[in-house]
Amino acid sequence: MSTIAEPLNRSEAAAAPSLQDAIQFVWAEADMLDRLDYKAWLPLWTENGRYIVPTERDVSDYDDRLNIVNDDAEMRQARVKRLLSGFSMSSAPPARTVRTVSRFVPVAVEDGAITLRAAMIMVEYKYERMRTMAADVVYRIVSTADGLKLDRKIVTLVNCDDYQHGIGYLL
Repeated sequence: MSTIAEPLNRSEAAAAPSLQDAIQFVWAEADMLDRLDYKAWLPLWTENGRYIVPTERDVSDYDDRLNIVNDDAEMRQARVKRLLSGFSMSSAPPARTVRTVSRFVPVAVEDGAITLRAAMIMVEYKYERMRTMAADVVYRIVSTADGLKLDRKIVTLVNCDDYQHGIGYLL
């Protein structure tokens, strides 16, 4: 594994997505989520990809902790099905959201992947009220034969340890 402080191995760097390509990918994902285009969002993931929204900061093993979300492919499919069905109370009616993702910090380049840290501000409008959420997000984006894919997305809300509201959409 190479970190930003170390020189990158040329073969690893050549196989991994560029920083600019990874940022464009993240922005496209945010746009899909704001447009509630969950069917287009699902194929962005690797087969073993994990989507995690923890309840604690600075955790490394999410499987042994309580999380708001800890989804593998099957759970992502089920979540999207509920969100699109209208049967989920938290998504009926769906919230309107606008995400801004910025402050991209490359953390590592390894095995055809780039890991980034970023800041996300999301504004939600629902039931005639607006709510703002802030999060630190870690993305692991891999190059595949089918293009770039999300292999891991960890959305740590700034108030994750005090979060008391439902989430009727994907962060």
